[in-house]
Amino acid sequence: MILQKLYNNKYNTIICGNVNVNYLIDNNRRSQLDAVLHSSNLAGIVEFPTRFGLNSQTAIDNVFIDTSTNRKYGLYPLINGPSDHDTQLLILNTGQKKKNECHTYTERKINKYTIADFQLKLSHETWEPIFDGNDVNKIFNSFLNIFLRIYYSSLPLIQAKSNMK
Repeated sequence: MILQKLYNNKYNTIICGNVNVNYLIDNNRRSQLDAVLHSSNLAGIVEFPTRFGLNSQTAIDNVFIDTSTNRKYGLYPLINGPSDHDTQLLILNTGQKKKNECHTYTERKINKYTIADFQLKLSHETWEPIFDGNDVNKIFNSFLNIFLRIYYSSLPLIQAKSNMK
């Protein structure tokens, strides 16, 4: 019902997320989901594993687009840090050429000085919560909190501009 209300030929519909249907294998659940999505001209385009377990790989995270109107696209897996799900980057080629325009984006300031600051701060950290802990989850969370605090303070986000062509 939601797809019927949202579907409109004027708009480019993209659905993405964890659908808990493994698209690496053909089964009844996948066929049922495909049937519902095809009613709105949507098709799953992820053809690579997106979730990794100890002994398994699945493609339960998917991106659904209208492949009849979006013939030119790129879909790429991106490692998502400590998560067991990878991220997907979808790039649609709309065929429209843009004039040169200024684009502002955010990036991390990484150079020999910020890296040296990062290493220095890591070396001054006591790491007591990590070495003295007994609970693996608490140890990991403590490590991650310390690491990210130092990472964000040493390698700050900065605004940058570029000319797009």
